[in-house]
Amino acid sequence: MYESNIDWILALASGLAGIGIGALGYHLLNANVARNQKVRQRLAETELELHQVKDSLNDHFVRAADLAASIQRQSRELEQQLSQGADQLCADPQVKRRLQPETDTAEPGETPDMPRDYADGGHGTLSEDFGLKRGEEQSETQPPRY
Repeated sequence: MYESNIDWILALASGLAGIGIGALGYHLLNANVARNQKVRQRLAETELELHQVKDSLNDHFVRAADLAASIQRQSRELEQQLSQGADQLCADPQVKRRLQPETDTAEPGETPDMPRDYADGGHGTLSEDFGLKRGEEQSETQPPRY
């Protein structure tokens, strides 16, 4: 009878130890989940804040562009007003010439060439044979190029 009590005691002790180990494992694994959830929440808040900052920045640039266009329009209107007033009221030709709106002297279809980093004909300073004399065999003295 004494041996059957030991079996029950061992079974009960093993069950309690298993429950304890299981509870400890659950606690350790669940702590990472809670931390990950907090990090995800902070990430979502940060993304929302970034989105709001981008929207406000876009609104700022749109408003700045509108204000710049308004200033340009008002400047043209002022120049026209001064020009019309000078035509009607001023007799001095120098003042009239100074108040006339400036016009571009360049033709609209003609654009200047873009700057290049090579010479015409492909024999500029960046070509592989620049500085070599023609007719000489240079391939023997120079290492192969890859």
